[in-house]
Amino acid sequence: MRFKRSLYFLAPIFILFLGASFTIQQIVDKEKESLLLKTMMDGFKNYHFNPLEIDDDFSAKVYDLYLERLDGGKRFLVLDDVKQLSKYAKNLDNAIDEGDYEFFDLSVLLYEAGIMRAKSYYNEALVKEFDYTIDENLQLDGKKRDFPSTYEEQKLRWEKIVKYEIMTRFNSELEKQNEILEGKEEDRPEDFKEYSEEHLMGEARGEVKDVFDKWFIRMEQTKRSDRLELYLNSIAGIYDPHTNYYAPIDKENFDISMSGKLEGIGARLQSDGVETKVTEIITGGPAWKEGSLKPNDIILKVAQGEEEPVDVNGMHINEVVSYIRGKKGTEVRLTVRTDDGTEKIVPIVRDIVIMDEGYAKSLTLDYANEGVKNIGYIYLPRFYADFKDKEGRQCAEDVAQEIKKLKAQGVNSLILDLRDNGGGSLRDVVRMSGLFIKEGPIVQVKARDYKAKVLEDEDERVLFDGNLIVMVNQFSASASEILAAAMQDYNRGVVIGSKSTFGKGTVQRFVNLDDMVWGQKEAKPLGSVKMTIQKFYRVDGGTTQLKGVVPDIILPDNYQNIDMGEKEYDYAMEWTQIDPVKHQQNVRKIKNIDKLRSNSKKRVGLNETFKLINDNADRLKRVRDDSDVSLNLKEYQEEREADLEEAEKYESIMEEDIEGLVAKNLKGDIEAIEADEAKAERNKKWLEKVKKDVYIQEALMIMKDMMK
Repeated sequence: MRFKRSLYFLAPIFILFLGASFTIQQIVDKEKESLLLKTMMDGFKNYHFNPLEIDDDFSAKVYDLYLERLDGGKRFLVLDDVKQLSKYAKNLDNAIDEGDYEFFDLSVLLYEAGIMRAKSYYNEALVKEFDYTIDENLQLDGKKRDFPSTYEEQKLRWEKIVKYEIMTRFNSELEKQNEILEGKEEDRPEDFKEYSEEHLMGEARGEVKDVFDKWFIRMEQTKRSDRLELYLNSIAGIYDPHTNYYAPIDKENFDISMSGKLEGIGARLQSDGVETKVTEIITGGPAWKEGSLKPNDIILKVAQGEEEPVDVNGMHINEVVSYIRGKKGTEVRLTVRTDDGTEKIVPIVRDIVIMDEGYAKSLTLDYANEGVKNIGYIYLPRFYADFKDKEGRQCAEDVAQEIKKLKAQGVNSLILDLRDNGGGSLRDVVRMSGLFIKEGPIVQVKARDYKAKVLEDEDERVLFDGNLIVMVNQFSASASEILAAAMQDYNRGVVIGSKSTFGKGTVQRFVNLDDMVWGQKEAKPLGSVKMTIQKFYRVDGGTTQLKGVVPDIILPDNYQNIDMGEKEYDYAMEWTQIDPVKHQQNVRKIKNIDKLRSNSKKRVGLNETFKLINDNADRLKRVRDDSDVSLNLKEYQEEREADLEEAEKYESIMEEDIEGLVAKNLKGDIEAIEADEAKAERNKKWLEKVKKDVYIQEALMIMKDMMK
């Protein structure tokens, strides 16, 4: 048994899809809901790569997936609830066809009843005196639990949940206090006061109550439309993991994440269920320029210019955001409460907000200890593109500009870092791959019932003809995998990283459901569906779906012993293969890959950091598999102490500077960086991170071997 992080009950995000009881308006909206479901299913039938037969088997899958997403932790429903719902398990295909929500409505009623019971259970448990000397356990993994067979069993589970939360908080505060007491007296904070264990236990109990109260308030705020998304996405999820329904606000947020810009005030917000707090001011945005809005300010009211302000206290954060966002040039007035309790009105004129931390950026790297100098390094966090603005940022163009700047500084070897890059624009990955070859096919894309279409680089120009390394890990997905696979199949660059990439070999497209419905303005907007319409294949004919891209040189990884990626998703599409297409290039070829691999393996075997990473991978697998925690305080403390002692050995991983590794900004970037205090601070942290990165260190050593 192992120590598990507190607040585990907050983990499943789908628990937020709850809410209040029906209203007359919601009954009227059922016609819209039926239209929404019918239109969504028509979209899947007409456009999805793999349209499914809507039959009893489909129905059973929807039932299982919805139940898992609704109450995967098995905290709110009891066995009798599940039995009532199971009567619909083989009939949902008919309900979907008819636009009938009887099953969904019942599930909401039962779930809401479960929430009300849970609310009373945790409040009763919070005044109970727990015995932390008895031997009892709590299973944290919902998949290893059964639904409670009775309300009494459900109540006991909640008592254990509350007991666990109090125990972990109490122990955490006790550890902090003991650490201070064991240190030098002169190092203690001026306001330090030693508290009794009884006092600390009371504080922990109060903190748990506060957290639970706010959590349940958030659940009560959730609208029927939010809960409906969970149901619709359970239907969509049977087609494949990347086919999803998006409400209008969710589609807007997706577009922002892809383009890296929005029209608004430039502030990040967070809600605790009651209050909306400003967590960050985006540098260069309208709020930053105005200067009055600060992190930790609480937004009380929002007004559109001189209009009457709307009280947003207790409002769902999506609603608050919808009031604050708006067209460039319009004014929004925020009534906020500051840290000192005063209230003020902050007028902000909305503008385009650029979130530059998501864009490509570059450095030069030197590793003096090994005689490696002036190696180009480009970090690309995602394959972004602004599809609505022709003048907007496109990652292929940005990477091309970074390469030009690097070449101007004499760089002739390049490391392209795609670690944790979840993909994005297919168009841009084709263009970006073309920067490294003269011309030729980059990827094959196949829609259902059609032959594969080959997407090619048609530009004979080669922007970069030097040595190339592509860095990936298990979170490099989709477009990242296309580029890595193309460079590998062309033998143009060396791909290095964890044992395989994510394994997402499918292409999605958004379909605006409003475009599929004539008239019926009162029902719109219906939202959008992002659905899989194509699979992509490497030029050698194999897809990256499920299997991902296996690097030419595999490096140890903290998660190498844990199954991750596409293959872990429910209803992931299968791996398939088609005919290869002819491809060749004469720009630069890797001729000594076996030698590069052999040299790297020897270095990794002698590298103390990689040894720690290997050992830590074993530990993480062990901890993940052990999800049963003791509620006996003494036993819990002993287990936690052992866990912390073991974990301490791995805290230093990539925390120390690598001797001789120097990361430098490009000369042309320094002025802009230094002109912006916040950007300068972010840049400083990035440089420090790069200098500690053992994977970059090994990439430089591989590059050294390539240059011989």
